[in-house]
Amino acid sequence: MMKKINLFTALLCALVIVTTPSFSQEAKDSIKTYPGGEAHSVKTYPHDFTGDRPKNVILFIGDGMGVAQVYAGLTANKGNLFLENFKHIGFTKTYSANRYITDSAAAATAIATGQKTDNGVIGMDPDQQSVKNITESASKRGIAAGIVATSSITHATPGAFVAHQRNRSQEEEIALDFLASGIDVFIGGGVDFFTKREDGRDLINEFTRQGYAVKQDLEEIRSFEGSKLLGLTAPRANGRLSDRGDMLPISTETAINVLKQNEKGFFLMVEGSFIDSGGHANNTIQIVEEVLDLDRAIGKALDFAAKDGQTLIVVASDHETGGMTINGGSFESGMVKGEFTTGGHTGVMTPIFAYGPGASEFGGIMENTDIHAKIYKLLFGEK
Repeated sequence: MMKKINLFTALLCALVIVTTPSFSQEAKDSIKTYPGGEAHSVKTYPHDFTGDRPKNVILFIGDGMGVAQVYAGLTANKGNLFLENFKHIGFTKTYSANRYITDSAAAATAIATGQKTDNGVIGMDPDQQSVKNITESASKRGIAAGIVATSSITHATPGAFVAHQRNRSQEEEIALDFLASGIDVFIGGGVDFFTKREDGRDLINEFTRQGYAVKQDLEEIRSFEGSKLLGLTAPRANGRLSDRGDMLPISTETAINVLKQNEKGFFLMVEGSFIDSGGHANNTIQIVEEVLDLDRAIGKALDFAAKDGQTLIVVASDHETGGMTINGGSFESGMVKGEFTTGGHTGVMTPIFAYGPGASEFGGIMENTDIHAKIYKLLFGEK
């Protein structure tokens, strides 16, 4: 009797082992297809600018965004994106100082400072010497600066525009660099890195003493009318789009409204952080959601730039994630069928788009460090 029970148990276990992967594979395949959904309205904007040099620069970074991710978003939005207003288009080479395939820290450092560095490093060269970033250069000249991200604002990409640390994981140290930066606007997740710290410091109180308004409610961020803002919208990273809602478009519009008060101009970096997460997960649904969210934020910037006439908008990517391709789609329904080659980053070139005075500088194939060089020359009139 005991032998029969043991045999039955063994057969049952074997059945579970054989059948479980098929359910897992079915779940994996289901997220590779975006079934379609509601499309946001897209406007066409004029290209009438006052001069060849911008007073303001807004840099968007779609983390993990390659050409396939852009086209997935365009298909899902029934054939149109705000991004189509950008008539000057190029490609960037994304390799880091020590790897053919970069990570976000090294790529963002290259864009923010003009210096290639090793993977994992924030705002330093390969010898771990600090390199001045574009927001520091702006502040030195009395130009306003701001950072917006859907991740924690101390994460790799936003961190590289402010901080100088040996490792991207040092988010508490990056938060301290934020405190010392004098930047006018920070909006993103990451409140824990400011309050639940190993050193016991409450950086929110310290920001308040420096004259910042600290807001943790999105509606209060939307209605903010002051000049210095620390907006912390989540304990760490913000959630998926269904959780965070219009956090990125709202935060982008708020940052522009705060920064435009500076008569000398401004620099703003906005990151759509989680296109990358969708790529890592081979999740077409998340990629589409995040690309469309970034596009709506780009629409807010275009609303301002088209009226202002003195604002350059650049939309770039730090690297591609997932090795995504598109095996099917429909402009009528918005369906997108994605496929992937990896769960990591890839080494392919990524697209770059520009709109506004100086946009013609961003055509062709360039190094990611050239993004910094071109923005620096245009915004400050110097090489």
